[in-house]
Amino acid sequence: MFLSRRAILQLSASLPLAGLLPSLARAADPIKTAAIYTVPVEQQWVSRIHKAATTAKERGDIEYVFSEKVANTDYERVMREYCEAGQQLIVGEAFAVEDAARAVAKDYPDRAFLIGSSFKPDPALPNFATFDNFIQDASYLSGMIAGAMTKNGNIGMVGGYPIPEVNRLMNAFMAGVKETRDDTKFQVAFIGSWFDPPKAKETALAQIDAGADLMYAERFGVSDAAKDKGVLAVGNVIDTQADYPNTVVASALWHFEPTLDAAIANIKAKTFKADDYGVYSFMKAGGCSLSSLGTFEGKVPEDVVKKTTAKADEIKSGTFTVAIDDSEPKSS
Repeated sequence: MFLSRRAILQLSASLPLAGLLPSLARAADPIKTAAIYTVPVEQQWVSRIHKAATTAKERGDIEYVFSEKVANTDYERVMREYCEAGQQLIVGEAFAVEDAARAVAKDYPDRAFLIGSSFKPDPALPNFATFDNFIQDASYLSGMIAGAMTKNGNIGMVGGYPIPEVNRLMNAFMAGVKETRDDTKFQVAFIGSWFDPPKAKETALAQIDAGADLMYAERFGVSDAAKDKGVLAVGNVIDTQADYPNTVVASALWHFEPTLDAAIANIKAKTFKADDYGVYSFMKAGGCSLSSLGTFEGKVPEDVVKKTTAKADEIKSGTFTVAIDDSEPKSS
């Protein structure tokens, strides 16, 4: 009996994903993986996904191809092309193309999708799992360091967009600052772009001119302004201290490896489903950490270093929980 592609899709949509990935049955075979990025792979957030995928490729767990700087209007087309080309795992971000990404997943129930999203997975779409950068733990710790390093208690903060993925990190940072410098004031601004270093630098320069003596560098360009003006900065997602050895004190680092490795293991075990992979970004899962002080070793007050280390241990053990606050942070 001949079945049309539509009939096959309708039938397979009602089956568990374990029965939909026959090509993944051989656990030793690398999983054909494609990633779709709307920004360059150098961009902080995407660079961490790219790094984890490259590591998995080098291990032999996946084959890896990617597209970068894909316009939102082209995102769905690229997703479909990768699916048609036989890619088994699609990794990407759906923040501006949520409906389109989920529509593609519905049309390709024999593919696994691991997608960055502000929304939760839908049990009715069993092949579409979501993740997010829940690195509020590391952001809180970086805030504790920042609170000890600001001299006048005026910190500038430049973000991309006031969305949950940014807000929760800024709010955690601010809460950490308050633990070591309770009287700190914050200048908060968003540039309306994920990758516009000149605009981020311009915004940061304005905050420094308005009194900020330490910058929270959520975007590229902020540390450049801090360096030019001779003030300090705290980084986000990646460690840029090597580029700014006298400027970046520490950074909250995101490690995507636990997220991707969990998806790979589930695909190989044929247990991949509509899970929320956000928990793999928590510090206790190894998904984030505070960078070493590096060139600022010995320059941060010793009592604050000890306090920060103790707080990290509390977070890992579960005796302290950093609040997840997705509300838009405000200047104070």
